[in-house]
Amino acid sequence: MCSNYALPLGIAFSLILTTGQVGANPTDKKMPLAHQEEQNPAGRNPSASDEPSGTLVLPQALALALTQNPELAAFSWETRAREAATLQARFFPNPTFGANAANFGNRVIRGFDGDVVTLELSQLIELGGKRAARTEAAALTKELADWDYEAKRVDVLTQVSQTFIEVLTAQQRLVLSQQTQELANQMMATTSARVQAGKVSPVEETKARVALASVRIELMRARKELEAARKRLAASWGSTEPRFEAVAGNLDAAQSLPSLASLLQRLANNPDLARWATEITQRQALITMEKAKAVPDVTATLGASKYLMPNDYALVVGFSIPLPVFDRNQGGILEAEHRLTKAEEERRSAEVRIATALNTAYQKLDAAHAEVSALRQEVLPGAQSAYDASREGYRLGKFGFLDVLDAQRILFGAKTQTLLALADYHKAVADVERLIGGSLDENKQEALQ
Repeated sequence: MCSNYALPLGIAFSLILTTGQVGANPTDKKMPLAHQEEQNPAGRNPSASDEPSGTLVLPQALALALTQNPELAAFSWETRAREAATLQARFFPNPTFGANAANFGNRVIRGFDGDVVTLELSQLIELGGKRAARTEAAALTKELADWDYEAKRVDVLTQVSQTFIEVLTAQQRLVLSQQTQELANQMMATTSARVQAGKVSPVEETKARVALASVRIELMRARKELEAARKRLAASWGSTEPRFEAVAGNLDAAQSLPSLASLLQRLANNPDLARWATEITQRQALITMEKAKAVPDVTATLGASKYLMPNDYALVVGFSIPLPVFDRNQGGILEAEHRLTKAEEERRSAEVRIATALNTAYQKLDAAHAEVSALRQEVLPGAQSAYDASREGYRLGKFGFLDVLDAQRILFGAKTQTLLALADYHKAVADVERLIGGSLDENKQEALQ
């Protein structure tokens, strides 16, 4: 009995495999099964041995974040999932095997024809370019995931750069507090000596002790802020306890700014804007896919019937096709067209939003740059000169302690303000570079490296 079915089923299977190629794209190429490592380096589990234990520089921090940032790793898996969906969209529908028996249980019919056993193979043949449209839409969806990954990657790099700046600022602020404490200790010793010599009132010594206590409180606060900033930086690569001892960089670099108009022309490099070209193309591909669904598919059937009474067989051939009388996928096509219009409006909204964000970030950057210039050229030299003169005058008995204390407060206040202005400048640079998708000055070296 098996040998009687071998020939017709073999013919049926061969014909189904041949007809199943209808609508196939001869230019299709094999899709990669995994995201390339250089495009998606994230995904490794963080290892304590990967983190430097000494002095950390910005390129090391960026590299650690790219390879071990948890959020970036999650985005990389999404791109891989969509790549798998693209692979799935390329497959043909599976053939269907069916079997049925007829004429048994009825003696009259059984005596006329005998019992019949039929084996069939059916294959859905997609028409209208459904498979090609489905594959293209899935591939474009995967490209959108790549853009989302790129946007997240740039976000992570910007966040790491700004957190690195915060750590560097906290370090220098701690050094500044330590210097203030040393000066306060010197003033305390000088005042005590003058009190013992009877040159000033003991009240001066009390004021010096109060000033020294305030400086110590500021020093303690600076240490706490540094520790918090170090932990925030370590969290960028998934570490809960930083192993690095310090960061190294140069906050003093502040150079002239390009014009806002020149930066606006570079907004096309922003991944949040660049993705919309792919988004629009993907929405158009979805319209093509919905229109292809309106084309009826053909189901081809080929099999063999075994007649037990005469011990013979016959081939069975058939096909079926739905009649698009009521459902021609009108709603699906209209929905896809509306979503395309929505995407075009969202692109225009994104262009306005990002241009506005760039203008805001540039104004903040310009203000920080102007503040740094004013502090360096006017405030710091004057504050330093006033402090030096008051300290020397106090030693000679020409000025009182309050004069020295006030000059010291102004000097270190100016230094702190300059440090914070430099930090704001570099963080604003990172914001602007995130929006233009590149370096502020394409010919410059990184200021913090």
